[in-house]
Amino acid sequence: MNVRIAPSILAGDFARLAEEAEAMRLAGADELHVDVMDGHFVPNLTIGPCVVESLRRSTQLPLDVHLMISQPEKYAEAFLDAGADILTFHIEATDLQKAAVLLESIRERGRKAGLALSPPTSIEAVVPLLGSVDRLLVMTVHPGFGGQSFMSEVLSKVERAREVRPQLEIEVDGGLNPDTAHQAGACGANVIVAGTSVFGAADPAQAIAAIRSGTRAGLDSRQQRTQP
Repeated sequence: MNVRIAPSILAGDFARLAEEAEAMRLAGADELHVDVMDGHFVPNLTIGPCVVESLRRSTQLPLDVHLMISQPEKYAEAFLDAGADILTFHIEATDLQKAAVLLESIRERGRKAGLALSPPTSIEAVVPLLGSVDRLLVMTVHPGFGGQSFMSEVLSKVERAREVRPQLEIEVDGGLNPDTAHQAGACGANVIVAGTSVFGAADPAQAIAAIRSGTRAGLDSRQQRTQP
């Protein structure tokens, strides 16, 4: 299974976003994770479509745009127009019917459609939609701020999603470093969002390589455990 590392630009220097994005590409990142917060769904306010559009002009990396906003169906089109390659929204911010329509509209644009779960939300809340999802994002911290501690107890949701959709891209976000990436990989996660552990590292390339290695080792151990 392919391992993808997506550094979160939220942990970068906002005065140098183009340079930070290029640094992540050179360091070996597979994607750039872009956290969008509205100050309502989460108690923080970050970037909008104009910044996504600027990043799109500044980097060749796929943009993994994570909408932590209320009523995502009202704003998704603007982020797709701005250049999001993967657009993920929270099931807690909408309902199943609207989520199904939005997932389909994202995929009709030729982009990957993602669905996110906050820590308190059961995986069963999104099982009916997993057939329409390209990527499931399991939050391993409470959404809204960086620098929180990794919540290993939510990894059971990763295990369950991997059982339901064996080939699904499963992303984890929050408190990721080589050790916690290993735990996440051992439960079936293959896309890792890393913020301060990469942007705050003396050598980002080394940090990305270590997180990738930890994830791969976890996935390999899971495969060995689950082989018949």
